[in-house]
Amino acid sequence: MVIKMAGMGQLMITDTILSFMWVWAGVIIRIIMQSFPYNDHVSEFFKSCLSLLNMFLFAYLVKLTNGGAYNPIPVFTNAINGDFLTFLFNIARIPFQVFGSIMGVRLVLEIFPEIWRGPELIINLNQGALTEGLLTFTQVLIAQGLDRNIRSGFFRKTWINSVLKLALHILGSDLTGGCMNPAAVVGWAYALGVHKTKEHIVVYWFAPIEATLLAVWTFRLLVRRPKPEKQKTN
Repeated sequence: MVIKMAGMGQLMITDTILSFMWVWAGVIIRIIMQSFPYNDHVSEFFKSCLSLLNMFLFAYLVKLTNGGAYNPIPVFTNAINGDFLTFLFNIARIPFQVFGSIMGVRLVLEIFPEIWRGPELIINLNQGALTEGLLTFTQVLIAQGLDRNIRSGFFRKTWINSVLKLALHILGSDLTGGCMNPAAVVGWAYALGVHKTKEHIVVYWFAPIEATLLAVWTFRLLVRRPKPEKQKTN
């Protein structure tokens, strides 16, 4: 029991560090792109390549840390799919991810005060919630399919998942920011003092969480678990 509790504590610390690093990774990509000499299509292609490399790096870090996370969505997915104790433990990890993101954003704004102000909601509240919800629903649904059908093969699984996330992010970038990561968003919102607003809570927390629940239930309905084969008796 003591060993298990130690493992849980270690995972929470890992979540904090990875969430801190995720914020900084996004900022570093922005700094690189600001000094990029080309514009338009070449610039977007180069940015996409950097984003894919970034997602591969963090996928490897998640594997290396035996399940560390920087995004509450996959953690919440695991919570729903597990037993009651698994649910409680995974829910308890989310505040550590939020804390890591807040600390990351605070340090970013101390060093680069004009670099960025986080994702911005361009459309209205209902449209924003629907957008983030649909993006998260698609991501969770396909991620569960990958987990079920590609149990091994880190590169292939990570490649499909990374391209999917990038495509969904591009689709929502001009509407809500295409975040699909409540912890990362709240870091910027907290720094700007808008973390308690209705828009932030509904669009970047309630909508993704409800979409995750719906995606898990939909996957359970569409994909039935294979029944164990009966042993043949001679």
